[in-house]
Amino acid sequence: MKTTIRNCGACLRRTILGLFSVVLLSSSLVADDLTPHPTMGEFLRFDPAADALLSADAKIEVLTSGLDWSEGPAWIPKAATQPGGGGYVVFSDVPRNQVMKWKEGAGLSVFLKPSGYTGVMDYSEATGSNGLNVNSRGELISCEHGDRRVSLMVRGGGKRTIADHFEGRRFNSPNDLTVDKAGNIYFTDPPYGLPNGPADTETREIAWHGIYKVTPSGKVTLLSKEMTFPNGITLSPDEKTLYVAQSDPEAAIWKAFPIQADGTLGASRVLADVTAMVADQRGLPDGLKTDTTRHLWATGPGGVHVMTPEGKLLARIDTKMACGNCCFGGDDDSWLYICSDAFLVRVKTKVKVAAF
Repeated sequence: MKTTIRNCGACLRRTILGLFSVVLLSSSLVADDLTPHPTMGEFLRFDPAADALLSADAKIEVLTSGLDWSEGPAWIPKAATQPGGGGYVVFSDVPRNQVMKWKEGAGLSVFLKPSGYTGVMDYSEATGSNGLNVNSRGELISCEHGDRRVSLMVRGGGKRTIADHFEGRRFNSPNDLTVDKAGNIYFTDPPYGLPNGPADTETREIAWHGIYKVTPSGKVTLLSKEMTFPNGITLSPDEKTLYVAQSDPEAAIWKAFPIQADGTLGASRVLADVTAMVADQRGLPDGLKTDTTRHLWATGPGGVHVMTPEGKLLARIDTKMACGNCCFGGDDDSWLYICSDAFLVRVKTKVKVAAF
């Protein structure tokens, strides 16, 4: 999450009140119980191969509105240990320091507050949790800006810290994460949740913006500090490649890192470069996910970029808002849930989620 993105989205949100009155029926959270759901945005197809991923009649369905800046969605499966028995999506409303829950037929509710900052004094404009994910036991893992940690919601309630420092120094503001089959957590640590963001020199303790791995035993390893603003992160289905978004307007890219046999990262390659789009489209490279066909679904300038593993753009899901992150879910794991500024939307796809 980057404050400049949220500010751009806020400007557009004021304009969109008139353009999408069917969506924003009031300033409250209104689209929850409407059937069929209102729609918004458009699909842009650049290659016939996109037809195998998205139907010709696919729609961008608006599930709820009135959020501040939505981020980091995660699908909670029905077998999960979280409250409510699963079968719903959770996501962060970062400035409001809360995790929201949306469930078909029930609508929107507050799932967790506070979500990322438990202090009593003002801290920053982005104190809440950001990226969320679920481990193999159905437990919710959170990247927390204000408390500067990666946490786990344990069974029976409460949280425990998975990692909050590297070599004795506190993280900047863990942003997004992905989990492999062995339970290793990969996460990014840009400065966006610090009191003064990237300009903060008083409260930050780590000079670089790192990519880290934490093992099930709690060992934290710095994998890379080569990216200026690492953000969204995911794995290829075979767990041999780590994909990371860089939310830098001067170098808006996605990178692919080969994962070596010893767990370290090999030399990276630029998967795609969308710097030229930043001036004309809202958003920056942010969250991303892979599906079982190895394609990537990556939020960036102009919406969600649907790419091959080689970085070829097949389609773009343009919500007309800055998009923070996305995840797959639903009963058959084929719905793509997208956090798009003040909205949570979804798109029916022809693919299913990889286990990340």
